[in-house]
Amino acid sequence: MRSGYVSIVGKPNVGKSTLLNVMLGEKLSIVTPKPQTTRNRITGILTTDEYQIIFLDTPGLLKPRYKLQEYMQEAVRGAVNDADVILYMIDVSRPPKERSERDILRMLRESNKVVILVMNKIDLVSKPMLLPMIASYKDKMDFAEIVPISALKNDGVDILIDVIVKYLPEGPQLYPGDQISDMPLRFFVAETIREKVFLLTKQEIPYASSVLIEEFKEREEGAATYIRATIYVERESQKGIIIGRGGNMLKKIGTEARREIEAFLGSPLYLDLWVKVKEGWRRNPRDLRELGYVP
Repeated sequence: MRSGYVSIVGKPNVGKSTLLNVMLGEKLSIVTPKPQTTRNRITGILTTDEYQIIFLDTPGLLKPRYKLQEYMQEAVRGAVNDADVILYMIDVSRPPKERSERDILRMLRESNKVVILVMNKIDLVSKPMLLPMIASYKDKMDFAEIVPISALKNDGVDILIDVIVKYLPEGPQLYPGDQISDMPLRFFVAETIREKVFLLTKQEIPYASSVLIEEFKEREEGAATYIRATIYVERESQKGIIIGRGGNMLKKIGTEARREIEAFLGSPLYLDLWVKVKEGWRRNPRDLRELGYVP
């Protein structure tokens, strides 16, 4: 039996959350076309008779501009420190800038961990383009392995899992075999609502929004679960956009979130959504703690 922690790191929007969801066969991490969708370190557990992999999905690596992003980068560093194996994921259709990647590779080298390069989105480039890219990365760092994949197409993911298992330490399961995450249910509900905000709103609105579950009441079998959630934004004008004309936008967010949460819970749901303003919450350590971003 092999078991261990595997951290997935990389720049924003390279496909880390998509990869986690595909490997688990379950949607744990929210996925949107917008960068910086993932804000927390998210645990996903894959168990078979031969191994248990505890994946740590992380926010995208970037230069922080405010407190929330500082916290996000601390979450990445913590995941690197906790890992037995690190997957450094790149988007082969959009190579990263040399300077920022040098800093990432320096951090990975200094970790002294097994680092596997995962070259994602190979479905978007021609195969002849991959060979010089692989050669280039071999010169940049001594990766344990280099694995080309397409997470979205589930191409090469099984090969990647076999490679990961090879580098896991021997040891017993760390979690029960039927457990797929150690994150609380409230977290996944809040993330689902936040995903709908990301998908349905534009410009700064998604980044200025956060979701807090205020009340969660499970009813008797057959009755609807009651969830009261607040979407926080930074300005009154953003609140108006989230609510929409005649409440249409908020209703749409609630309808799409409720449908997905009901499928996740396997029971009917009454979702009570509110919108409130917390000015500058992304820059305020107290607000970040209240919203669950800082321990």
